Amino acid sequence: MSIRDWHKNDRPREKLLRFGAGSLSDAELLAIFLRVGIKGQSAVELAENLLRHFQNLPALLAASEAEFCQAKGLGQAKYVQLQAILEMSKRHFESGLKDGQALGDPHQVARYLEFHIGHNTRERFGVLLLNQQHQLIRYATLFEGTLNQATVHPREVLKLALEENAAAVILAHNHPSGNPSPSQADFTLTDSLCRALELVDIRCLDHLILGDKGRWHSMAQHRQMPG
Repeated sequence: MSIRDWHKNDRPREKLLRFGAGSLSDAELLAIFLRVGIKGQSAVELAENLLRHFQNLPALLAASEAEFCQAKGLGQAKYVQLQAILEMSKRHFESGLKDGQALGDPHQVARYLEFHIGHNTRERFGVLLLNQQHQLIRYATLFEGTLNQATVHPREVLKLALEENAAAVILAHNHPSGNPSPSQADFTLTDSLCRALELVDIRCLDHLILGDKGRWHSMAQHRQMPG
């Protein structure tokens, strides 16, 4: 059955206009992005198949160009369109943080980090650089790959923080496994970096670890930060 034959309250576009975007399922949101289906499949059916193919919406959004374009019903034009939407969303969220808003809520920080290191298939380590009022100066991804004390060099973190005249930092990395619980190596790395930053009077406020499905772990929230 074509979507045009559905009741108007069940059609994704009409449903969004009447009840808001939050009322739509992942498949319905994706169907609006796709606009049309393929032969034998409505846009919603195609969206459902794509979500099964990629396992979930975050994985689809994080797919590489090659992975995305190989999926039936997608292509380079859709990939470019999606990247533009994601970048606009990131800039919209960042604009609020750069208007003088202090970063003090781990929920807010985790949401911000989703745009930068969430849903990556490789581990990434980044730093949020803050001023005296804990307002965002900028975010930087510094390392990628298997992270440990040997690969995340304190001197690189220190160099960046000093260059930006940061008064405080929030450390962050993702766990591609999906489980955000910190490992012993994460505790060791956090201790090493915080001690190095302390030598130049830069406070290490937190270390956030991002997992999958919106899960994250704040070491500060769990009272696991050094000192």
